Amino acid sequence: MTIPETQSLPNERGRSTAELLSDTRTAYAPGNQTTSTILVAHSSSKVSRMTLRQTLLHMLFLWICSEPAAAADPRPVQVYLLAGQSNMEGQGVVDLDHPQYYNSGKGTLQKLAETPALKERYQHVRDSDGNWTVRDDVWCRYRTARELKRGPLSIGFAVYEGRHHIGPEFQFGHVIGDSSEAPVLLIKTAWGGKSLFADFRPPSSGGETGPYYKQMLDEIREALAAIPDEFPALADRPVQISGFVWFQGWNDAFGPQTAREEYEQNLVNLILDVRREFDVPELPVVIGELGNDGDQANDQIKAIRRAQAAAAARKELGNHVAFVPTTAFARPANQSPNVTHGHHWYGNAESYFLVGDALGKAMLKLQTAARRAR
Repeated sequence: MTIPETQSLPNERGRSTAELLSDTRTAYAPGNQTTSTILVAHSSSKVSRMTLRQTLLHMLFLWICSEPAAAADPRPVQVYLLAGQSNMEGQGVVDLDHPQYYNSGKGTLQKLAETPALKERYQHVRDSDGNWTVRDDVWCRYRTARELKRGPLSIGFAVYEGRHHIGPEFQFGHVIGDSSEAPVLLIKTAWGGKSLFADFRPPSSGGETGPYYKQMLDEIREALAAIPDEFPALADRPVQISGFVWFQGWNDAFGPQTAREEYEQNLVNLILDVRREFDVPELPVVIGELGNDGDQANDQIKAIRRAQAAAAARKELGNHVAFVPTTAFARPANQSPNVTHGHHWYGNAESYFLVGDALGKAMLKLQTAARRAR
């Protein structure tokens, strides 16, 4: 989706249409006495009625043609906030295939895209030349410990340097972008090994507010303020925060028992506080299930899953929150790149792709339901 730029076209007197537009808006503003003055001047100069009519039509034409692009396309940038811990950071392997370290590339995005049976599912991730697709209507921003990653959505918006990993943002952005007529910006904030109980602890939960809750908000504000400089194609457009995505839970599952017991309420408080912070009381929220290890997960993980589902159903959140099951997206270690990293879905790109796909579709469903309810 290309955003056209306003051009300044010369008129017969060498003045730009932007200058003429300014003069015309002033001269013909409702209630402005200049309007009658111009008409009187033309009459006193014995200008023919046809000449006057032609002059006014010409000025009106130039006014219309010089309207800024944003006026023709005033749709705001749709901003989605993505937050969580290491699985939101992005651990899905794209193309690394070392026999010892990456299990010869099993479960990488490249291998998946080359699998005939999966061709339709992954056909959009590469172009006709075999290069990884770069969208022109969806952008992403993610600050890692090493660098600020920003630009059009493609592979590589993950915690590692280079372009060899993806997180849920990859397919989430494709799903949202395909359904949106407005430009989309994903702002991702994620840090590995962080709990909701302590690190992301929201103010409404009492006690000390988590440092990563504060940092999440700081980075979001920073990103919003930097849009004109970092994303020139989105400059001069209004901004609308359209959704919040939460994908986290591992550290609470394996933390103190209190973390599991409080998870439901802490998650409710997190959602309410984020909505309050950005003044969007009915902000759509999708919660990605802690689906690691699929049906074989232990009791701690299952406790967090129950808490996530229960939080999404809480009445105080309204009908604007969805719990997204992900256990079906877990893949075996022997079919994945990182065979010892169960906490990272074994690095399987299919898992991260399907999680992002489900999160995106759930977000669209929430938004459709909200529009119908208006």
